[in-house]
Amino acid sequence: MINVKKWKNDLEMARKSKDEFFGSNHPQSPIPQMKLRNFKGLAYYSLDFASRFELNIYEHKEKKWLKLQDTKGGERELIRWGEFSFKIENKDCTLQAYKSDPMEEQLFIPFRDLTSGKETYGAGRYLDIEPERHQTTDGKWIIDFNLAYNPWCAYSDAFVCPFVPTENWLKVPIYAGEKNYTLDKL
Repeated sequence: MINVKKWKNDLEMARKSKDEFFGSNHPQSPIPQMKLRNFKGLAYYSLDFASRFELNIYEHKEKKWLKLQDTKGGERELIRWGEFSFKIENKDCTLQAYKSDPMEEQLFIPFRDLTSGKETYGAGRYLDIEPERHQTTDGKWIIDFNLAYNPWCAYSDAFVCPFVPTENWLKVPIYAGEKNYTLDKL
């Protein structure tokens, strides 16, 4: 049984840590240097335990490479590794999980939903899940949309990000994770 208080505290600490990093002078912060002094932190939805799922992955028997366009007109190749099925608002949803290398353990889940381009970044958001942090003792994967984040190209043109494939466009809103961020407001 999950300790909801600890879950909430861990997410709040992760958000605080990310805001501190983004607002720092660290050379890898995606916030442009000239915008840093006005940076007050990212916008997030309130934490929502109902946006956290423990799911089995349906690993594809035949792993196919998929080419995704990126924000600079290039292509990225990812392996279509498996899929997760779940319900939101009583609607069936499926998300594909990808890997960039068959040997890596982390799964990459880019997605768009009905908040994309309105309350959240228009090109979509991402989830990264790793076995040691996002797998239960019985082997299920934790898909927690409270961890959904904007790709770094949302903050700066210096970063290149893959677009979300249409197979991961959800027809429901996901009111969890990072909200849209507009540098013009700074």
